[in-house]
Amino acid sequence: MMTLSPRLVTAFPALLRTLGLLALLCVAMLPTSHAWAQEGVATVRLDGRALFRIGPHEELEARPRARQIERQLAAVLETPKGITKARIEPTEAEDDDGLQISVAGRPLMVVAPADAEANGQPLDRLARDWAAILDRALATAAKRRDSDRGRFITSVQSSVENAFARLLESAINIIPRVLAALLVLLLFWGLATAVRALMKKIVSRLANDLTVENLVRQVSYYAIWVLGIIVAASAFGLEPSTLATGLGLTSLALGFALKDILSNFVSGLLILTLRPFQLGDQIIIGETEGSVERIELRATQIRTYDGRRVLVPNAETFTSRVTNNTAAPIRRGKVVCKLYYGIDIDAISAVMRDAAQQTPGVLATPHAEVLLNDLGESQLVFDVLFWCDSRRSDFVTTASEVRKALVAALRSAGIGLPDQARQHIVVHTPKS
Repeated sequence: MMTLSPRLVTAFPALLRTLGLLALLCVAMLPTSHAWAQEGVATVRLDGRALFRIGPHEELEARPRARQIERQLAAVLETPKGITKARIEPTEAEDDDGLQISVAGRPLMVVAPADAEANGQPLDRLARDWAAILDRALATAAKRRDSDRGRFITSVQSSVENAFARLLESAINIIPRVLAALLVLLLFWGLATAVRALMKKIVSRLANDLTVENLVRQVSYYAIWVLGIIVAASAFGLEPSTLATGLGLTSLALGFALKDILSNFVSGLLILTLRPFQLGDQIIIGETEGSVERIELRATQIRTYDGRRVLVPNAETFTSRVTNNTAAPIRRGKVVCKLYYGIDIDAISAVMRDAAQQTPGVLATPHAEVLLNDLGESQLVFDVLFWCDSRRSDFVTTASEVRKALVAALRSAGIGLPDQARQHIVVHTPKS
């Protein structure tokens, strides 16, 4: 039966309390239904001062509708002395049940039944209230424009006040949603971190396989992050259907832009699933050779034998030829020796075979072998084959010792090596 460490058990209640507190904060910061309803509302302003708030009407959204009313008010103020009291009358359209407010024969706006429903007032009463607000605002604005100097100052001042007022209004609408989205991301970050740690504990006890553990930890971690991003986008105000539609419309562009990233991501999943190599294996990818330290979803981290860290993109790793030197626990090495023709081939072969077999690090089975590989113009070419541990540190050390043993054995037998004799290692992976 699997048991968790006391430290992990002690930490979980505090972690759950923290995550629960973050969840409550996220819920508190999420916009209420009323706040969502206010997203489709815009404020009508005159000289930077708010008059009233309106919603959409017919095919016109709330903000363009508010700007249209503001332009009508500005047109009326071009002739301040001709301003008259606002009039309320039915609209001329047969299918429109709203009331139209006009000033000096110029229609300013239509008070729609939707406006009355949103404000919780009868249509005629709301129209009278808005007409009174317009009368007072136009009277005040006309006084501020009683001269050319006053008109100029008022125009500049109202432009600045309008800009800051709209900025503040946007900030009031956006900041709570931004905070809610950030809190959601913080919550899911803590959850993803906790799940990753938990998966590490569980998988390490069940499977005892670093590659499987790495796969489970990363998939669970990023899956929770994806879910958190979706929830955070919803908290920010992006509906899942709208988000999906936007992703569908931009999928082609994103596909080209993120081609390499997605290719590395998919290749990382395939590497972790198919497992052509594992953590700790010593592999060769192109010109890079070293030990596998980490297999991430984007790149494979390799520590070279001189201590450097190399990140190889997973797409390159998956499509390249990979040599796994430690896939088998042992491998065969080869030392090439060139000797003169005047030797006893069988006797010297036995000397070299015994010298290689008795070298520390060479395995007793399979036995060492000596093969006459080639007849050169002035030299006989022998291959001395031996088996040892497949890890590079043991392999290189054993190969060096085999060279030393061969030189000593040949000298003891009275066989001199040619001046230009060459010995080198050729790595062979044993055939299964």
